[in-house]
Amino acid sequence: MAQEAENASEFSVMVWNIWHGGKSEPIGRDGVEDVIGIIEASEADVVLMIETYGSGKRIANTLGYNFHLIAKPGTADNDPSINLSILSRFPLGERIDFYNYFNIGGMEIKVGEGEKVVFFDTWLNYQPWHDQPHLMKKTAEELVAWEKSGTRKKEVDTILGHLKPYLRNTGEVPVILGGDFNVWSHLDWTEETKEKHAGKVVPWWTSSRFERAGLQDSFREVNPNPLLHPGISWGMPDKEDDHRIDYLLYKGSRLEVLASEIHKVDYNHPFHYKGKEFSFPSDHGFVWTKFKLINK
Repeated sequence: MAQEAENASEFSVMVWNIWHGGKSEPIGRDGVEDVIGIIEASEADVVLMIETYGSGKRIANTLGYNFHLIAKPGTADNDPSINLSILSRFPLGERIDFYNYFNIGGMEIKVGEGEKVVFFDTWLNYQPWHDQPHLMKKTAEELVAWEKSGTRKKEVDTILGHLKPYLRNTGEVPVILGGDFNVWSHLDWTEETKEKHAGKVVPWWTSSRFERAGLQDSFREVNPNPLLHPGISWGMPDKEDDHRIDYLLYKGSRLEVLASEIHKVDYNHPFHYKGKEFSFPSDHGFVWTKFKLINK
């Protein structure tokens, strides 16, 4: 066992949309200190942040993380218009830029001696959206066609096209991709859950497309029963709109998922986590996954 431990690295990753920099108007306060406290309590080694909007560098500096803003080189770290960023306890390597900075960006991160993993942080457009798509007067096939009717198909196809060389090389350099996809998962709308979805089993296109590219859903791998572990990651108070739309995906034969959790309460509600209490600052919950990397 000691030999195995020496030949493996363990690290945890968080994906979190912090809702307009942790300062969204509906929360009526500066929630950045709660963002900082929750990340610190999670002990995440890498954070893939969405809706950074000027708060990322402050969060990284407070926690002692390295910081990468997914934006045009030279952009101010506190630019309030920038969506995506990556925070890491580990040293950062080469940045990876393609498509739109607002939608995706990547970074090589040195997770161990002679070992690196490529991380991608992603946001997909929320349109088309419906709080309760199962109640729309559409068949499962029509729901999938509706899902692809906005910009999402172009975004996903373009992103996966650029990812191909990285996904082909995951035996050497594993890939972890997380983000706010603003769309449901085919792994959740199954035969087992159809009674919750007006009798519909829906093979949602976006999640299926990432799966066909070889990316595995870390949360659903550890928690395969969506009835027992729905993994709700977004929803607003007093509405029927709770869904799992935030994901941590991975590909790599040397990566193993040890644990995966999703935590969410309504914004400004008490959040009890790791023996501490916070006032939850976002409309999104966070996904947290612990990985083991078998060293080369």
